This record gives sequence, C-alpha cells and structure tokens, in this order.
Amino acid sequence: MKKNKFVLRPAVVTVMGHIDHGKTTLLSKIREQDLTRKEFGGITQHIGAYQIKHQGKQITFIDTPGHVAFSKMRARGTEVTDLVVLVVDATAGVMPQTRESLEHIKSAKVPLLVAINKMDLPQANPKKVKEQLQKEGIIVEELGGDVVCVEISAKTGKGINDLLDLILLMSEMEELKADPNGPLEAMIIESKLDSRRGPLATVLIKNGTLRIGDGIKAENFVGKVKAMFDENGIRVEIAGPSQPVEVLGFKELPKVGSLVRGMEGKPDLPAATESTKERKDIEILEKTERKLKIILKSDVWGTLEAIVGSLPQGIQVVSQEVGDINESDVLLAATTSAQILGFNVRIPSAVAKLASTERVKIKSYNIIYELLDDIKKQVSKPRVVEEILGEAEIIAEFEMKREKIAGCRGKEGRVAKNDKIHLKRGETILGDLRIKSMKKRKEDIAEARKGEEFGAVFTPSLDFKIGDVIIAYNPSFSDDYPRGLNQSDN
Repeated sequence: MKKNKFVLRPAVVTVMGHIDHGKTTLLSKIREQDLTRKEFGGITQHIGAYQIKHQGKQITFIDTPGHVAFSKMRARGTEVTDLVVLVVDATAGVMPQTRESLEHIKSAKVPLLVAINKMDLPQANPKKVKEQLQKEGIIVEELGGDVVCVEISAKTGKGINDLLDLILLMSEMEELKADPNGPLEAMIIESKLDSRRGPLATVLIKNGTLRIGDGIKAENFVGKVKAMFDENGIRVEIAGPSQPVEVLGFKELPKVGSLVRGMEGKPDLPAATESTKERKDIEILEKTERKLKIILKSDVWGTLEAIVGSLPQGIQVVSQEVGDINESDVLLAATTSAQILGFNVRIPSAVAKLASTERVKIKSYNIIYELLDDIKKQVSKPRVVEEILGEAEIIAEFEMKREKIAGCRGKEGRVAKNDKIHLKRGETILGDLRIKSMKKRKEDIAEARKGEEFGAVFTPSLDFKIGDVIIAYNPSFSDDYPRGLNQSDN
C-alpha cells in the first residue's frame, strides 16, 4: 500500500478582469519572457493552460477568456485555481467584468493579487483604481489593507518580473501541496474535437499522476489515455500535480468542469451517450416549438457552453456540438427549420452546397459578442405572421417564347397576380416568388379561385415541377408569437 507523501507543487494561477484591460497581452508577455519556451519555438498549441518557469520554479496559468459570456468558465476556473491575478486598466478603472470577477474570487475564497495595467500610458491613474477597488471591498496594502498590488505594463513588460516574484512568494506562503502517488484528481478545463485525432481534452492534474495507458472517467465519459501533449505540442509520458496536458483517449468529448478520476482495468463504454439521446429528443420536441431555432457548433466546449448560457429568451437550441459543421447538421436544420451558427469552425464546400440546396442558413463567427449581438437583433425583430390567402397545384409545365409556364389549378381560396408566393414541394418551401403574368386561356387575369385553371409565369424563374404547390400569403407584423419565429426581410 502506497503511503501518502505530500510535496510542494506549482501554483495554479487564473488571470481575470474586464474585457480589453490587457489579460491576453499580459499572458503573451509572460510567455514571451519565459526563456525555456524559446527552445520549442514558442507556443504552438492552444490547450487552455500552460506552465512557465521563473527563478527556477514553475507556475501554471489557466488561459481563461475575458468576455462576459465566459463567466461560467471563469467561475469554474476559480475551483481549481490557487491564486487569482485581477487585471485592471489604469486608465479605465473598475468596470462591470471587474466586479463580476471579484464576485467569483470572493465566492471561491482564493488569494487575490491586483495588477494595475497600462502604466505606460500618460493618462494612467493607479490611485483612482485603488480607491475604486476600496469601494468594492478590496483594500490594497498601500491603503492599509492586505491585498498585494503591482503596477505593470503588459505592452512594455514593466513590472512583469515583480508580478511573477509576488506570485511565487504568495504560493510559498500558501504551502501548496499534493501527493503524486495518491489517487488521481483532475479537472477538464477545455475540450475540443480534432478532425484528425478525435476528442481532445485539456486536463489539469490536482492530485496524483496521470500516465499513458491509464483508464480515466469524467462523469459519464470514459476513456484510456493514448497520448498526452503539453502546450508546445510535445508528447509527455506522465503528468503530475498542477500540470496541464492535452489528453487523447476519451471516446466522446467530456464537459468542461468535469472532475477526472482514475479507473482500474479496461473502461466499459456506455451503450448510448447522453448527447445522442438528447439530440433525438430535441428533434421530436422542435417540431412543436414556436421559437427561433438554432444549431450551434463551436471549436471547444467551453465556448459552446458560454454561448448557450448567454442566449436571450425566445431561442430554442436544437443541437449544440463541438466540431466543424457537417451534412447531418444541415439535414437537421432543414427538418427543424433552424439556422446554423458556427464559432471558429469550418464549413466544408460540400456542406455549403447541401445547405444551399436545402435552403438552410449558415453563419460563421470568430468573435463571440458578434454572434450574440446577431442573435439578439434577430430576436428583437417584429414577427411576420403569414395569412394564407390561397393555394394552387402545378399540374402542367410548358414553354412559350422562351418563358417557362406553370399550368395551375386552384385548390383553396384565391391566388392573385400581386400576391407574395411560396413555392412548396412536399413539406419544403423551395423559395419565394411573384407572378409575372397570369392568364386563363389567352386572357390576362388578376386572380384565380378554387377549381379554376390558369397559366403563370414566375419571377424569379425557379425550377418548379408538376405536383408542386404555390401558396399565396399576406405577411403582417405581430407580437403575438415568440420573437424570432418566421422572420422575414420583406
């Protein structure tokens, strides 16, 4: 039986703060100043976390996004972090996401270090920032409190070494320890679907050691470690406490925030996954839901969850998955009348072609707030409720003077020349058109009613077939339906 032997481990640090206050620039500058990284040619992989060496000691940074939509991820980040660096812009001061970050920090009860950034700018006012923080209950040492504060410039590198020195000092005071020989405890901090390698999960080790060949379980997701990589893409055989590694071996993508445990023996695969069941249930439910329907695809789970958590009311998420947009997504969208929204994912040409054929809308984004703003604009549009005026079936087709003419017979109500028209085949609306000319025998007519036969020339000239139906409708705006339903630009 192995004895518990706790040893000191590197600190796990999360950087938080308001958007545009310099978190990304700070992390980039820290990586740039890490001399050990240059032997690998710099960072080549994005795995959500990385380690640096300062004064011969390692520090682990969790690379958390800064947008407000990622509050859920940041909250999870504080569950595994030992120290939070709160970045505040010396020119802008305390902002909404600064307060939001402070709520997470206080809730997690983790040590805090304030980095006042952008001190290279002439309008920098660190005194004002410290006074604003005091109003939020954060009193820095200079004002008689116990919160360490350092003034930096992520752009020039000023104060970065002081910041790293303080991180090491605070981690030593906390006496952070773990047992490398103890039971495995780790957390999924990122996951993504690689087109070549399959599911990849970034695992941060909290206790124990992870090795190639180990069986692992993250909630309902199981796997066997086939390979592990660090943030430089370098293969590693073992990973110990506070070390982040990208793991290849899960059969399906585990969720961000899931706890990882070790498994004895060969892992048993579940007969059916939650995601598969949920997708089938959603497909059935969506046929009756009257909401703006969307299919979400993202490069990583963390982003996907953040987007879903920030959606406004009146949205029905038909499906949410990680990976590139595929043909199955298009067919599901066509079936459920949904649109596909992709974040940092590819749209293969074959998929784009199928979407065009199925008349499915696909939009791609690489900035999260643009995606959310687009959805909010759609939701805020007034509803277009269609009043059906009449229907006619196409019973013949012929050509005259190089124009394709549809021979029609009225089925219900009336169809008039000036009406807006849907062209429908089976249950699918192929497109919208207008009647360019309308004749009964050789006479021009303005409308036709149930049972009457007539010829029509459409504009634009869609490829209709015998058996198709034309539907005359009148769009009117209403707030009686959920916003986002049957939207039209007309």
